[in-house]
Amino acid sequence: MKKLYPLLSVLFLIYWGCDDLFDPSVNLWGVDYSIENTTELYLLNSGLTGEIPPEIGNLTNLTFLDLHNNQLIGTIPPEIGNLTKLTSLRLDDNQLTGEIPSEIGNLTNLNSLFLDNNQLSGIIPDEICNQGDSSPSLSNNQLCPPYPSCIEDYVGEQDTSDCEDFVELWGEYYSIENTTELDLSGNQLTGSIPPEIGNLTNLIYLNLSWNQLTGSIPSEVGNLTNLTDLTLDNNQFTGSIPPEIGNLTNLSWLNLKDNQLTGEIPESICDLNIDWGGGMFNITNNQLCPPYPSCIEDYVGEQDLSNCDGVLELWGEYYSIEYTTELDLSNSGLTGEIPPEIDNLTNLNLLKLNDNQLIGEIPESICDLDINWSGSIYFNISNNQFCPPYPSCIEDYVGYQDVCSCGFNDDVVYLWGNCYSIENTTELDLSNSGLTGEIPSEIGNLTNLERLNLNNNQLTGEIPPEIWYMTNLTYLRLGFNQLTGEIPPEIGNLTNLTYLSLGFNQLTGEIPPEIWYMTNLTYLSLKSNQLTGSIPSEIGNLINLTLLYLYQNQLTGEIPESICDLNINWSSLNFRIHNNQLCPPYPSCIEDYVGPQDTSDCD
Repeated sequence: MKKLYPLLSVLFLIYWGCDDLFDPSVNLWGVDYSIENTTELYLLNSGLTGEIPPEIGNLTNLTFLDLHNNQLIGTIPPEIGNLTKLTSLRLDDNQLTGEIPSEIGNLTNLNSLFLDNNQLSGIIPDEICNQGDSSPSLSNNQLCPPYPSCIEDYVGEQDTSDCEDFVELWGEYYSIENTTELDLSGNQLTGSIPPEIGNLTNLIYLNLSWNQLTGSIPSEVGNLTNLTDLTLDNNQFTGSIPPEIGNLTNLSWLNLKDNQLTGEIPESICDLNIDWGGGMFNITNNQLCPPYPSCIEDYVGEQDLSNCDGVLELWGEYYSIEYTTELDLSNSGLTGEIPPEIDNLTNLNLLKLNDNQLIGEIPESICDLDINWSGSIYFNISNNQFCPPYPSCIEDYVGYQDVCSCGFNDDVVYLWGNCYSIENTTELDLSNSGLTGEIPSEIGNLTNLERLNLNNNQLTGEIPPEIWYMTNLTYLRLGFNQLTGEIPPEIGNLTNLTYLSLGFNQLTGEIPPEIWYMTNLTYLSLKSNQLTGSIPSEIGNLINLTLLYLYQNQLTGEIPESICDLNINWSSLNFRIHNNQLCPPYPSCIEDYVGPQDTSDCD
């Protein structure tokens, strides 16, 4: 029996050693863990020190690994990427250093990843986007931007003091090398633009619009020579535009509008390659002072000049005395009188104040301005309440003025609720005004009237005979109403008429022969009435006529050959005589253009 003991001892040792071979293990911090059976490893708050052994990567069945709140140092071993079954990895609250290994991306089953509160540094690998936790905890490390887009909202606070080639702007970090576009519009940014922005020399697009940024535009912006688009509008920038802006020779878009920029615009702005008038430049609504660089002087838009030298205040706005050449305030709700100081605008060549509520007498000093008063595209003050007498330079060009409040009751005519000066009203255009009823006979008191247009209203009744004695008329347009009665022979009094339009009414009777002696007529339209009788040979007297409309009446008889004496392009739209009862033969000049005629009563 004694000989059997050594043999049993050997067999026991062999058996014990084989068991170890069939269940391999990993020793971590002095403890062995079964590779096959270890699925969870909770060593939090365990006082662990040193580095994480790379052998931890052999525990391939691990689903939970928690080493947080120890004193672990060194880097995260790349072997961690072998633990592909992990759903939770906690390495937070240690003293781990170095970069996050790219193998972290192998952990596609993770739903919680905690690496915060360590000393991890460097760039976060893009592979982190492949792991399973879409919102990992990474804060309080030394990780450097740029951050992968998948986790940039979750990096939290980072100490980037040791990161190189980045610029901090409004609490964010931007790579000097890789940042080519920066759009922070509408982000409620405050404070001034950091001068460090000038280090982002690869920027081609910069948009800081619609924030609450203050201070001046830093001169360092001139370092961004690759910029093609610079948008800084709708902020509260002050100070002047830095001359360094001229360095941005690749710029094709510049928007600085709606700020509080002051001073003169530097001439260097003309070095930019911008289509100034093509909608690629906007600097309006600032406080920029003239003179303006020649390349942009037509495109500066509205500027508050109240703090500039050499300006004139008119109706609450400021205008440069030397550089204001045009003043168009038509239909602007202006009230009060024209200030006599307006003559200080010595370079003014356009003045439009029409359609306001201006009153009083116009100052004589207005005649000191060098304006083409007779040209309506340069001067218009009509539709106000200016009172006569008018300065001699403009007395023929004031247009319609409501003089009801001027105290000239014996010298005005009341028509459709408005007052018109007998002496000064030379034009009256109330077309398309919704007028109804009959034309007041008092209109004949406007003896200086040269142009009368009541076209396209709803006027009824006969044309008042007083109109036929307004001998200064050169233009009379009463068409598109509901006027009745005959055209009287007194129309022949209007010998100065060049334009007569009575079409689209309900006029009856024959065309009075006096019309055929109004030899200054160039335009005659009697269309769409109920006129009867024949066309006399005297029509040939109208040698200045270039347009003749007699269509849609009840004219009869033959057309006289003398019509061919008229200077009309018969084949054009300037001649219309169709839909009458005119009989052939027709004069050769118009035989192809008479249109349909009712010839049932012709011989």
